[in-house]
Amino acid sequence: MLQLPYLREHKEDAIAGLKKRNNLNATETVESLIAMDDERKRLQSELDTRLARANQIAREIGEMFKSGKAAEANALKEETAAIKEESKELESKLAETENSIRDMLYTLPNVPCYMIPFGTGPDENVVAEEHGTIPKLHSGAMPHWDLAKKYDIIDFELGVKVTGAGFPFYKGKGARLQRALINFFLERATTAGYTEYQAPLMVNEASGIGTGQLPDKEGQMYYMPADDYYMIPTAEVPITNIFRDTIQKAEDLPIKACGYTPCFRREAGSYGKDVRGLNRLHQFDKVEIVQIVHPDVSYDVLEEMRNHVTSLLKELELPYRVLQLCGGDMGFASAYTYDMEVFSAAQEKWLEVSSTSNFETFQSNRLKLRFKDGDSKPRLAHTLNGSALALPRILASLLENHQTPEGIRIPKVLVPYCGFEMID
Repeated sequence: MLQLPYLREHKEDAIAGLKKRNNLNATETVESLIAMDDERKRLQSELDTRLARANQIAREIGEMFKSGKAAEANALKEETAAIKEESKELESKLAETENSIRDMLYTLPNVPCYMIPFGTGPDENVVAEEHGTIPKLHSGAMPHWDLAKKYDIIDFELGVKVTGAGFPFYKGKGARLQRALINFFLERATTAGYTEYQAPLMVNEASGIGTGQLPDKEGQMYYMPADDYYMIPTAEVPITNIFRDTIQKAEDLPIKACGYTPCFRREAGSYGKDVRGLNRLHQFDKVEIVQIVHPDVSYDVLEEMRNHVTSLLKELELPYRVLQLCGGDMGFASAYTYDMEVFSAAQEKWLEVSSTSNFETFQSNRLKLRFKDGDSKPRLAHTLNGSALALPRILASLLENHQTPEGIRIPKVLVPYCGFEMID
């Protein structure tokens, strides 16, 4: 959530920055917020004046009773009653104004970093890095959904029978390879200094609001109205909310946390060839990395997290590219995002496997996540997160890119984790 002092002091910069988001015109919203904040200040000042007068009268009444001036004291009591009624009305208006400001702030996305280019969609993203050689497959090579059936490692039809489309069964070496990838990603994260958490798979509304999924993405989240819980779309939500309503010590930063969870997304409106096989699922596995850092170093940390993700892709022997997202393709809460994509040789297309973002203070303002350096006033921390990695498209690319006439070759780094060198 954007901060009102920032919008007030940097109004033109904020409006110009938000325009990077697919030409979003936020002028009216920002000016309305500033006007509402002026009204909030006026109401607060009036309320403070009345409360101060009420306290003063209370002291005067006490002195009058001590002096035997009961009639004068009772007359002042009538003024106190009137002030109380006026104060209640002001408190109600103040609360209504504060709620309106909060609700309007919830509708504004984060202001993109000044380094983010203008753009309206994926075609205007900037390729920041490319690595590896796209493999040339043998004659008769298959997409991963056909390989899954040939080697009996993923059963999409059984998933439809038991649940529905987008909920596949992994079996045999497919299940073992999934587990191997999870363990590999977690081990690399803990080696890099991240503390592992096993997080809940459901969160409350406050947690969804804290990280920016609500009210922006409620249509994409599975909701259980009987309990008012949401199934998590990513481990970012429960892990980042560990630090909600806290004040950290500056010397304890950075805080590095990671976790493996299944993730649940409705993916409403998705259809066609782009959702075939593992390309887009309603339930999938992912290892997430999260950092809480000092604002002065957050962009250095973003590069560190980007390098962590790309190092995993190198070890998996997958050709990849890194995209700097343009304003029109960035997520609601992000100030700067890198997408990492791997090339799926059989499908002949790039598949996103990680999104690594710096949210600056957007999440921490919602979370009330601050840090304190000595005797200084608490400040909002910066939050970052990244997929390290999401499994479905990694698995799809592994199956397709490493297929041979004899079977599917397992990258050397994974063999100790899964216990086999080939799927045949």
